Amino acid sequence: MKPGVVLDVTELPAHGLGTASLSWWGTLAFMLIEGTGFVLSIVIYLYLMSLAPRWPLDAAPPDLLAGTTLTVVLLVSLIPNVFVTRWARTQDLRKVRIGLIVMSLFGVLPLILRVFEFPAMHIKWDQNAYGSIVWVMLGLHTTHILTDLGETVVLTSLMFTRHGDNARRFGDVADNAMYWNFVVLTWLPMYVCLYWVPRL
Repeated sequence: MKPGVVLDVTELPAHGLGTASLSWWGTLAFMLIEGTGFVLSIVIYLYLMSLAPRWPLDAAPPDLLAGTTLTVVLLVSLIPNVFVTRWARTQDLRKVRIGLIVMSLFGVLPLILRVFEFPAMHIKWDQNAYGSIVWVMLGLHTTHILTDLGETVVLTSLMFTRHGDNARRFGDVADNAMYWNFVVLTWLPMYVCLYWVPRL
């Protein structure tokens, strides 16, 4: 009979952070899938533009104020998000709580600005192909902001309960911060497409 090899894993931590966590890999896979959706929407936008005699179709180029303000807000939100990630890695509960409250506010602010962004496009979703793809792109990104905001609010609430001081929760906070970076960075090529390509 062959002796079996046994490894004592009792000293290993119950949860890991970053690449040592299964939820980190799940978040990364989710971002890859969702990133494909963003890429496809941009490809469709450019394809429709290549077929059109003039672009945008039957509409003036979008007003820059709402979209540019939203872009600046998203970029500024990366600063506290970096700190939230650091505090989650060092498991500083007090600072993580403050950071999550700040990031919850940064999740609400773009949604308020997005309300002004749709009319700034000067076209309705059902007017023509240009209107349809513009609204799909804005709607797709809005859905991602809402998704992250929901997760941030839930995590914020958990961090103020007895479940907050838990290594696994700090990993969830770091993963959520990584997802917010994704939401911000995927907006940048969409912003260029929606606001600057029609001005070329």
